[in-house]
Amino acid sequence: MFDLGRTIFNTAERNPRALAIVDGKVRLTYGDWVELIGRIANGLRALGLEPGDHVVTILQNRWQMATIYWACQVARLIVTPLNWRFTSDELDYCLTDANARAVVFEAASAAALAGSECAQLIIQIALDDQQGAEHTFEALRGSDGELSPDATAEDFSLMLYTSGTTGRPKGVPRRHRVERAAAVAHVAQNRYAIAERTLGVMPLYHTMGVRSLLAMALIDGCFVCQLRFEPGAALALIARERLTNLFLVPTLYHDLLGHSDFAACDISSVRKLGFAGMAMTDGLLRRIAEAFRPELFVNHYGSSEIYTFTVDDDAPAKPGSAGKAGINQRIRVVQLGTDAVDATADVGEEGEIIAALLSDEAFEGYWRRPDADAKALKGGWYFTGDTGYIDDDGDLFVTGRVDDMIITGGENVSPGEIESLLSLHPTVAEIAVAGLPDERWGQRVVAFVKRASEVDGATLDAYCRNSSLANFK
Repeated sequence: MFDLGRTIFNTAERNPRALAIVDGKVRLTYGDWVELIGRIANGLRALGLEPGDHVVTILQNRWQMATIYWACQVARLIVTPLNWRFTSDELDYCLTDANARAVVFEAASAAALAGSECAQLIIQIALDDQQGAEHTFEALRGSDGELSPDATAEDFSLMLYTSGTTGRPKGVPRRHRVERAAAVAHVAQNRYAIAERTLGVMPLYHTMGVRSLLAMALIDGCFVCQLRFEPGAALALIARERLTNLFLVPTLYHDLLGHSDFAACDISSVRKLGFAGMAMTDGLLRRIAEAFRPELFVNHYGSSEIYTFTVDDDAPAKPGSAGKAGINQRIRVVQLGTDAVDATADVGEEGEIIAALLSDEAFEGYWRRPDADAKALKGGWYFTGDTGYIDDDGDLFVTGRVDDMIITGGENVSPGEIESLLSLHPTVAEIAVAGLPDERWGQRVVAFVKRASEVDGATLDAYCRNSSLANFK
Protein backbone atom coordinates (compact mmCIF):
# COMPACT_ATOMS: atom_id res chain seq x y z
CA MET A 1 0.00 0.00 0.00
CA PHE A 2 1.16 3.53 -0.72
CA ASP A 3 2.17 5.77 2.14
CA LEU A 4 0.60 9.22 2.02
CA GLY A 5 3.68 11.02 0.72
CA ARG A 6 3.77 8.77 -2.33
CA THR A 7 0.01 9.23 -2.66
CA ILE A 8 0.20 12.95 -3.33
CA PHE A 9 3.34 12.56 -5.47
CA ASN A 10 1.40 10.05 -7.54
CA THR A 11 -1.46 12.55 -7.98
CA ALA A 12 1.01 15.19 -9.19
CA GLU A 13 2.50 12.72 -11.69
CA ARG A 14 -0.94 11.74 -12.93
CA ASN A 15 -2.41 15.21 -13.29
CA PRO A 16 0.12 17.98 -12.55
CA ARG A 17 -2.08 20.74 -14.00
CA ALA A 18 -5.12 19.95 -11.85
CA LEU A 19 -5.98 22.69 -9.37
CA ALA A 20 -5.11 21.36 -5.92
CA ILE A 21 -5.68 24.10 -3.36
CA VAL A 22 -7.22 27.56 -3.25
CA ASP A 23 -6.81 30.05 -0.43
CA GLY A 24 -7.71 33.60 -1.38
CA LYS A 25 -5.25 34.65 -4.07
CA VAL A 26 -3.19 31.47 -3.65
CA ARG A 27 -4.06 28.91 -6.34
CA LEU A 28 -1.70 25.95 -6.71
CA THR A 29 -1.79 23.03 -9.12
CA TYR A 30 -0.67 19.61 -7.95
CA GLY A 31 2.57 19.98 -9.88
CA ASP A 32 3.42 23.28 -8.21
CA TRP A 33 2.16 22.21 -4.80
CA VAL A 34 4.18 19.01 -4.66
CA GLU A 35 7.34 20.94 -5.52
CA LEU A 36 6.61 23.29 -2.61
CA ILE A 37 5.72 20.41 -0.29
CA GLY A 38 9.09 18.83 -1.07
CA ARG A 39 10.89 22.07 -0.22
CA ILE A 40 9.07 22.41 3.09
CA ALA A 41 9.84 18.77 3.90
CA ASN A 42 13.51 19.42 3.20
CA GLY A 43 13.39 22.50 5.39
CA LEU A 44 11.91 20.53 8.29
CA ARG A 45 14.62 17.90 7.98
CA ALA A 46 17.26 20.64 7.85
CA LEU A 47 16.12 21.83 11.28
CA GLY A 48 17.22 18.48 12.68
CA LEU A 49 13.83 16.78 12.76
CA GLU A 50 14.08 13.03 12.33
CA PRO A 51 11.61 10.33 11.21
CA GLY A 52 8.98 9.71 13.87
CA ASP A 53 9.26 13.16 15.48
CA HIS A 54 6.03 14.97 16.31
CA VAL A 55 5.46 18.32 14.61
CA VAL A 56 2.66 20.19 16.36
CA THR A 57 0.62 22.72 14.39
CA ILE A 58 -1.65 25.37 15.94
CA LEU A 59 -2.95 26.86 12.71
CA GLN A 60 -6.25 27.76 11.13
CA ASN A 61 -7.41 26.28 7.81
CA ARG A 62 -4.97 27.98 5.48
CA TRP A 63 -2.86 26.71 2.61
CA GLN A 64 0.26 26.70 4.79
CA MET A 65 -1.41 24.31 7.25
CA ALA A 66 -2.33 21.92 4.43
CA THR A 67 1.22 22.19 3.06
CA ILE A 68 2.80 21.43 6.45
CA TYR A 69 0.50 18.42 6.73
CA TRP A 70 1.71 16.98 3.42
CA ALA A 71 5.35 17.90 4.09
CA CYS A 72 5.23 15.84 7.28
CA GLN A 73 3.94 12.86 5.30
CA VAL A 74 6.81 13.21 2.84
CA ALA A 75 9.48 13.75 5.54
CA ARG A 76 8.26 10.83 7.68
CA LEU A 77 7.23 13.11 10.54
CA ILE A 78 4.07 12.80 12.63
CA VAL A 79 1.87 15.84 12.15
CA THR A 80 0.04 16.63 15.39
CA PRO A 81 -2.53 19.39 14.81
CA LEU A 82 -4.07 21.21 17.75
CA ASN A 83 -6.94 23.63 18.08
CA TRP A 84 -5.57 27.13 17.44
CA ARG A 85 -7.82 28.38 20.26
CA PHE A 86 -5.97 26.33 22.90
CA THR A 87 -4.77 28.10 26.02
CA SER A 88 -1.13 28.00 27.13
CA ASP A 89 -1.94 25.29 29.70
CA GLU A 90 -3.66 23.11 27.11
CA LEU A 91 -0.79 23.63 24.71
CA ASP A 92 1.75 22.75 27.40
CA TYR A 93 -0.06 19.51 28.16
CA CYS A 94 -0.21 18.36 24.54
CA LEU A 95 3.37 19.40 23.67
CA THR A 96 4.65 17.47 26.67
CA ASP A 97 2.40 14.47 26.11
CA ALA A 98 3.41 14.17 22.44
CA ASN A 99 7.13 14.73 23.10
CA ALA A 100 6.87 17.38 20.40
CA ARG A 101 10.09 18.45 18.68
CA ALA A 102 8.66 21.43 16.79
CA VAL A 103 5.60 23.67 16.77
CA VAL A 104 4.23 25.72 13.86
CA PHE A 105 2.09 28.72 14.82
CA GLU A 106 0.50 31.91 13.52
CA ALA A 107 -0.62 35.26 14.90
CA ALA A 108 -3.90 33.82 16.24
CA SER A 109 -2.03 31.28 18.39
CA ALA A 110 1.06 33.36 19.21
CA ALA A 111 -0.14 34.44 22.65
CA ALA A 112 -0.80 30.85 23.77
CA LEU A 113 2.60 29.80 22.47
CA ALA A 114 4.34 32.69 24.26
CA GLY A 115 2.76 31.57 27.54
CA SER A 116 3.71 27.92 27.09
CA GLU A 117 6.82 26.84 29.00
CA CYS A 118 7.20 23.70 26.90
CA ALA A 119 7.06 25.65 23.63
CA GLN A 120 10.17 27.58 24.65
CA LEU A 121 12.18 24.34 24.73
CA ILE A 122 11.44 23.14 21.19
CA ILE A 123 11.79 24.40 17.62
CA GLN A 124 9.33 27.21 16.87
CA ILE A 125 8.25 27.95 13.30
CA ALA A 126 6.12 31.03 12.60
CA LEU A 127 4.14 31.55 9.43
CA ASP A 128 5.93 34.88 8.98
CA ASP A 129 8.56 36.98 10.72
CA GLN A 130 6.03 39.09 12.62
CA GLN A 131 6.09 36.77 15.64
CA GLY A 132 9.86 36.99 16.09
CA ALA A 133 10.48 33.24 15.89
CA GLU A 134 13.90 31.97 14.87
CA HIS A 135 12.39 29.96 12.00
CA THR A 136 9.62 30.83 9.55
CA PHE A 137 7.53 29.01 7.00
CA GLU A 138 8.85 31.37 4.35
CA ALA A 139 12.42 30.39 5.17
CA LEU A 140 11.52 26.70 4.84
CA ARG A 141 10.21 27.42 1.35
CA GLY A 142 13.72 28.32 0.27
CA SER A 143 15.14 24.87 1.00
CA ASP A 144 16.97 23.28 -1.91
CA GLY A 145 17.21 19.73 -3.14
CA GLU A 146 14.71 17.03 -3.94
CA LEU A 147 13.20 14.77 -1.34
CA SER A 148 11.49 11.51 -2.23
CA PRO A 149 8.92 10.16 0.22
CA ASP A 150 10.51 7.47 2.37
CA ALA A 151 7.75 6.60 4.85
CA THR A 152 6.23 3.16 4.87
CA ALA A 153 2.58 2.31 5.23
CA GLU A 154 3.34 1.18 8.79
CA ASP A 155 4.81 4.50 9.93
CA PHE A 156 2.69 6.84 12.01
CA SER A 157 1.28 9.68 9.93
CA LEU A 158 -0.89 11.72 12.26
CA MET A 159 -1.86 12.14 15.87
CA LEU A 160 -5.14 13.85 16.65
CA TYR A 161 -6.18 14.81 20.16
CA THR A 162 -9.70 13.93 21.18
CA SER A 163 -11.44 15.10 24.33
CA GLY A 164 -14.07 13.22 26.22
CA THR A 165 -16.52 14.63 28.72
CA THR A 166 -13.90 14.56 31.48
CA GLY A 167 -10.14 14.53 31.84
CA ARG A 168 -7.28 15.54 29.60
CA PRO A 169 -7.39 15.08 25.81
CA LYS A 170 -6.16 11.74 24.50
CA GLY A 171 -3.71 11.32 21.63
CA VAL A 172 -4.95 9.14 18.77
CA PRO A 173 -1.94 8.01 16.69
CA ARG A 174 -2.79 6.71 13.22
CA ARG A 175 -0.57 4.98 10.67
CA HIS A 176 -0.20 5.89 6.98
CA ARG A 177 -2.09 2.77 5.85
CA VAL A 178 -4.96 3.51 8.24
CA GLU A 179 -5.27 7.12 7.12
CA ARG A 180 -5.14 6.16 3.46
CA ALA A 181 -7.74 3.42 3.90
CA ALA A 182 -10.06 5.89 5.61
CA ALA A 183 -9.60 8.38 2.76
CA VAL A 184 -10.32 5.75 0.11
CA ALA A 185 -13.45 4.73 2.03
CA HIS A 186 -14.48 8.37 2.26
CA VAL A 187 -14.20 8.73 -1.52
CA ALA A 188 -16.20 5.55 -2.11
CA GLN A 189 -18.90 6.17 0.49
CA ASN A 190 -19.48 9.72 -0.72
CA ARG A 191 -19.22 8.65 -4.38
CA TYR A 192 -16.75 11.38 -5.21
CA ALA A 193 -15.74 11.72 -8.85
CA ILE A 194 -12.46 12.89 -10.36
CA ALA A 195 -11.84 16.64 -9.88
CA GLU A 196 -14.44 17.24 -7.17
CA ARG A 197 -14.14 20.57 -5.37
CA THR A 198 -14.84 20.82 -1.63
CA LEU A 199 -15.04 23.52 1.02
CA GLY A 200 -12.03 23.12 3.32
CA VAL A 201 -13.55 24.65 6.43
CA MET A 202 -13.76 21.73 8.86
CA PRO A 203 -10.68 22.20 11.07
CA LEU A 204 -7.54 20.33 10.05
CA TYR A 205 -7.09 19.35 13.70
CA HIS A 206 -10.34 17.37 13.29
CA THR A 207 -10.79 14.04 11.52
CA MET A 208 -13.42 15.50 9.16
CA GLY A 209 -11.05 18.20 7.93
CA VAL A 210 -8.18 15.79 7.42
CA ARG A 211 -10.43 13.36 5.57
CA SER A 212 -11.61 16.05 3.14
CA LEU A 213 -8.01 17.07 2.44
CA LEU A 214 -6.90 13.49 1.78
CA ALA A 215 -9.95 12.60 -0.29
CA MET A 216 -9.38 15.50 -2.68
CA ALA A 217 -5.76 14.42 -3.21
CA LEU A 218 -6.87 10.91 -4.15
CA ILE A 219 -9.18 12.13 -6.92
CA ASP A 220 -7.21 15.10 -8.33
CA GLY A 221 -9.69 17.32 -6.51
CA CYS A 222 -9.48 20.85 -5.14
CA PHE A 223 -9.48 21.83 -1.46
CA VAL A 224 -10.82 25.38 -1.12
CA CYS A 225 -9.68 26.78 2.23
CA GLN A 226 -11.82 28.87 4.50
CA LEU A 227 -9.81 30.22 7.43
CA ARG A 228 -12.72 29.90 9.81
CA PHE A 229 -16.40 29.42 9.15
CA GLU A 230 -18.52 32.44 8.32
CA PRO A 231 -21.71 31.54 6.43
CA GLY A 232 -21.77 34.51 4.06
CA ALA A 233 -18.16 33.95 3.03
CA ALA A 234 -18.79 30.21 2.67
CA LEU A 235 -21.72 30.87 0.33
CA ALA A 236 -19.55 33.20 -1.75
CA LEU A 237 -16.88 30.48 -2.05
CA ILE A 238 -19.48 27.90 -3.09
CA ALA A 239 -20.66 30.15 -5.90
CA ARG A 240 -17.29 31.52 -7.03
CA GLU A 241 -15.32 28.26 -6.93
CA ARG A 242 -18.21 26.09 -8.15
CA LEU A 243 -17.86 23.67 -5.28
CA THR A 244 -19.31 20.24 -5.96
CA ASN A 245 -19.60 18.76 -2.47
CA LEU A 246 -19.86 19.77 1.17
CA PHE A 247 -18.85 17.71 4.20
CA LEU A 248 -19.85 19.65 7.31
CA VAL A 249 -21.23 19.32 10.81
CA PRO A 250 -24.97 20.03 11.08
CA THR A 251 -24.39 23.37 12.82
CA LEU A 252 -22.71 24.80 9.72
CA TYR A 253 -25.56 23.70 7.46
CA HIS A 254 -27.96 25.36 9.88
CA ASP A 255 -26.00 28.62 9.64
CA LEU A 256 -25.78 28.47 5.83
CA LEU A 257 -29.53 28.06 5.50
CA GLY A 258 -30.18 30.84 7.99
CA HIS A 259 -27.97 33.40 6.29
CA SER A 260 -29.64 36.28 4.49
CA ASP A 261 -27.61 35.60 1.31
CA PHE A 262 -28.68 31.97 0.97
CA ALA A 263 -31.73 32.49 -1.24
CA ALA A 264 -29.77 34.61 -3.73
CA CYS A 265 -26.64 32.43 -3.79
CA ASP A 266 -25.95 30.10 -6.71
CA ILE A 267 -25.53 26.69 -5.05
CA SER A 268 -26.36 24.70 -8.18
CA SER A 269 -22.84 23.25 -8.45
CA VAL A 270 -23.21 21.40 -5.12
CA ARG A 271 -24.53 17.93 -5.88
CA LYS A 272 -23.24 15.86 -2.95
CA LEU A 273 -23.74 16.57 0.75
CA GLY A 274 -22.35 14.80 3.77
CA PHE A 275 -22.49 15.40 7.50
CA ALA A 276 -20.83 13.92 10.56
CA GLY A 277 -19.62 14.92 14.00
CA MET A 278 -23.04 15.11 15.65
CA ALA A 279 -26.63 14.06 15.12
CA MET A 280 -28.84 16.10 12.80
CA THR A 281 -32.39 16.81 13.85
CA ASP A 282 -35.12 15.64 11.51
CA GLY A 283 -36.27 19.19 10.93
CA LEU A 284 -32.87 20.44 9.82
CA LEU A 285 -32.34 17.37 7.65
CA ARG A 286 -35.57 18.08 5.80
CA ARG A 287 -34.76 21.77 5.33
CA ILE A 288 -31.30 21.04 3.90
CA ALA A 289 -32.63 18.43 1.48
CA GLU A 290 -35.29 20.84 0.23
CA ALA A 291 -32.81 23.71 -0.14
CA PHE A 292 -29.98 21.89 -1.96
CA ARG A 293 -31.85 19.00 -3.59
CA PRO A 294 -28.61 17.00 -3.74
CA GLU A 295 -27.97 13.84 -5.73
CA LEU A 296 -26.50 12.29 -2.60
CA PHE A 297 -26.95 13.15 1.08
CA VAL A 298 -24.73 11.05 3.35
CA ASN A 299 -24.92 10.65 7.10
CA HIS A 300 -21.46 9.51 8.17
CA TYR A 301 -21.05 8.19 11.70
CA GLY A 302 -17.53 7.63 13.00
CA SER A 303 -14.77 8.93 15.26
CA SER A 304 -11.12 9.97 15.37
CA GLU A 305 -10.19 6.49 16.60
CA ILE A 306 -11.96 4.57 13.83
CA TYR A 307 -12.95 6.84 11.02
CA THR A 308 -16.09 5.05 9.75
CA PHE A 309 -18.61 3.18 11.85
CA THR A 310 -21.68 3.40 9.63
CA VAL A 311 -22.94 5.24 6.55
CA ASP A 312 -26.42 6.12 5.31
CA ASP A 313 -26.15 7.43 1.75
CA ASP A 314 -29.78 8.59 1.59
CA ALA A 315 -30.20 10.34 4.91
CA PRO A 316 -33.49 12.15 4.11
CA ALA A 317 -35.22 8.87 3.22
CA LYS A 318 -34.93 7.62 6.79
CA PRO A 319 -34.40 10.51 9.20
CA GLY A 320 -32.28 9.63 12.20
CA SER A 321 -30.76 6.55 10.60
CA ALA A 322 -26.97 6.25 10.64
CA GLY A 323 -27.26 3.39 8.17
CA LYS A 324 -25.18 0.26 8.02
CA ALA A 325 -21.54 -0.55 8.66
CA GLY A 326 -19.03 1.12 6.34
CA ILE A 327 -17.06 -0.82 3.75
CA ASN A 328 -14.17 -1.36 6.21
CA GLN A 329 -16.17 -1.98 9.38
CA ARG A 330 -18.27 -4.25 11.56
CA ILE A 331 -20.51 -2.83 14.29
CA ARG A 332 -22.69 -4.20 17.07
CA VAL A 333 -24.99 -2.87 19.75
CA VAL A 334 -24.37 -4.56 23.11
CA GLN A 335 -26.40 -4.36 26.28
CA LEU A 336 -25.78 -1.32 28.43
CA GLY A 337 -23.25 -1.83 31.21
CA THR A 338 -21.60 -4.94 29.79
CA ASP A 339 -17.99 -5.56 28.74
CA ALA A 340 -18.98 -8.70 26.83
CA VAL A 341 -18.74 -8.13 23.07
CA ASP A 342 -21.17 -11.00 22.42
CA ALA A 343 -23.91 -9.62 24.70
CA THR A 344 -25.77 -8.14 21.75
CA ALA A 345 -28.93 -6.15 22.31
CA ASP A 346 -32.19 -7.24 20.73
CA VAL A 347 -33.58 -5.49 17.67
CA GLY A 348 -34.94 -2.15 18.86
CA GLU A 349 -33.22 -2.43 22.24
CA GLU A 350 -31.01 0.47 23.19
CA GLY A 351 -27.41 -0.37 24.08
CA GLU A 352 -23.82 0.72 23.58
CA ILE A 353 -22.40 0.82 20.04
CA ILE A 354 -19.11 -1.01 19.51
CA ALA A 355 -16.91 -1.27 16.41
CA ALA A 356 -14.34 -3.86 15.33
CA LEU A 357 -10.67 -2.96 15.81
CA LEU A 358 -9.71 -5.20 12.87
CA SER A 359 -11.00 -2.47 10.55
CA ASP A 360 -8.48 -1.12 8.03
CA GLU A 361 -9.38 2.34 9.37
CA ALA A 362 -8.86 1.61 13.07
CA PHE A 363 -6.22 2.91 15.45
CA GLU A 364 -4.46 0.50 17.82
CA GLY A 365 -4.73 2.36 21.08
CA TYR A 366 -4.34 5.77 22.68
CA TRP A 367 -0.98 7.50 23.06
CA ARG A 368 0.42 6.60 26.48
CA ARG A 369 -3.03 6.08 27.99
CA PRO A 370 -3.39 2.47 29.18
CA ASP A 371 -6.29 3.62 31.36
CA ALA A 372 -8.20 4.84 28.32
CA ASP A 373 -7.31 1.66 26.41
CA ALA A 374 -8.64 -0.48 29.23
CA LYS A 375 -11.93 1.43 29.21
CA ALA A 376 -12.49 1.51 25.43
CA LEU A 377 -10.69 -1.49 23.90
CA LYS A 378 -12.16 -4.84 24.85
CA GLY A 379 -12.06 -8.20 23.13
CA GLY A 380 -10.95 -6.76 19.79
CA TRP A 381 -13.71 -4.14 19.77
CA TYR A 382 -13.83 -0.40 20.41
CA PHE A 383 -16.53 0.66 22.87
CA THR A 384 -17.66 4.01 21.52
CA GLY A 385 -19.54 5.33 24.56
CA ASP A 386 -22.46 6.07 22.21
CA THR A 387 -25.89 4.60 22.68
CA GLY A 388 -28.13 3.36 19.90
CA TYR A 389 -30.22 0.52 18.54
CA ILE A 390 -30.60 -1.56 15.37
CA ASP A 391 -34.02 -1.48 13.70
CA ASP A 392 -35.83 -4.21 11.76
CA ASP A 393 -34.01 -3.23 8.55
CA GLY A 394 -30.60 -3.58 10.16
CA ASP A 395 -30.02 0.18 10.25
CA LEU A 396 -28.33 1.82 13.22
CA PHE A 397 -29.91 4.70 15.10
CA VAL A 398 -27.57 6.67 17.37
CA THR A 399 -29.48 8.00 20.35
CA GLY A 400 -26.86 9.72 22.50
CA ARG A 401 -23.98 9.11 24.88
CA VAL A 402 -23.92 6.57 27.67
CA ASP A 403 -23.04 9.43 30.04
CA ASP A 404 -25.86 11.64 28.69
CA MET A 405 -28.61 9.10 29.22
CA ILE A 406 -31.51 10.49 31.26
CA ILE A 407 -32.81 7.99 33.82
CA THR A 408 -36.33 8.91 34.89
CA GLY A 409 -38.39 6.61 37.10
CA GLY A 410 -35.95 3.81 36.27
CA GLU A 411 -36.43 4.22 32.50
CA ASN A 412 -33.67 5.23 30.06
CA VAL A 413 -34.40 8.24 27.85
CA SER A 414 -32.07 9.51 25.10
CA PRO A 415 -32.17 13.30 24.67
CA GLY A 416 -31.54 13.09 20.91
CA GLU A 417 -34.80 11.26 20.20
CA ILE A 418 -36.85 14.03 21.81
CA GLU A 419 -34.76 16.76 20.21
CA SER A 420 -35.41 15.31 16.75
CA LEU A 421 -39.15 15.15 17.37
CA LEU A 422 -39.44 18.72 18.68
CA SER A 423 -37.26 20.06 15.86
CA LEU A 424 -40.08 19.17 13.45
CA HIS A 425 -42.53 21.52 15.14
CA PRO A 426 -42.84 24.71 13.05
CA THR A 427 -42.41 26.99 16.08
CA VAL A 428 -39.09 25.44 17.18
CA ALA A 429 -35.90 27.03 15.87
CA GLU A 430 -33.38 25.26 18.13
CA ILE A 431 -33.73 22.62 20.82
CA ALA A 432 -31.71 20.98 23.58
CA VAL A 433 -32.98 18.30 25.97
CA ALA A 434 -31.47 17.43 29.34
CA GLY A 435 -32.32 15.67 32.57
CA LEU A 436 -32.83 17.88 35.61
CA PRO A 437 -32.83 16.57 39.21
CA ASP A 438 -36.25 15.55 40.50
CA GLU A 439 -37.04 14.19 43.97
CA ARG A 440 -39.65 11.73 42.75
CA TRP A 441 -38.37 10.65 39.32
CA GLY A 442 -34.62 11.00 39.89
CA GLN A 443 -34.46 13.08 36.73
CA ARG A 444 -37.18 14.78 34.74
CA VAL A 445 -36.94 15.33 31.00
CA VAL A 446 -36.74 19.03 30.17
CA ALA A 447 -36.55 20.71 26.76
CA PHE A 448 -34.91 24.11 26.28
CA VAL A 449 -36.46 25.73 23.21
CA LYS A 450 -35.50 28.70 21.08
CA ARG A 451 -38.75 29.72 19.43
CA ALA A 452 -39.12 30.46 15.71
CA SER A 453 -42.56 31.92 16.47
CA GLU A 454 -44.88 32.27 19.44
CA VAL A 455 -45.61 29.02 21.28
CA ASP A 456 -46.08 27.95 24.89
CA GLY A 457 -44.99 24.89 26.83
CA ALA A 458 -48.46 23.37 26.95
CA THR A 459 -48.66 23.30 23.16
CA LEU A 460 -45.31 21.54 22.84
CA ASP A 461 -46.24 19.14 25.66
CA ALA A 462 -49.38 18.17 23.74
CA TYR A 463 -47.34 17.76 20.56
CA CYS A 464 -45.03 15.30 22.32
CA ARG A 465 -47.87 13.38 23.97
CA ASN A 466 -49.64 12.92 20.64
CA SER A 467 -46.47 11.66 18.95
CA SER A 468 -44.91 8.21 18.81
CA LEU A 469 -42.84 8.91 21.96
CA ALA A 470 -43.43 6.60 24.89
CA ASN A 471 -45.28 8.39 27.69
CA PHE A 472 -42.34 8.32 30.11
CA LYS A 473 -40.27 10.26 27.56
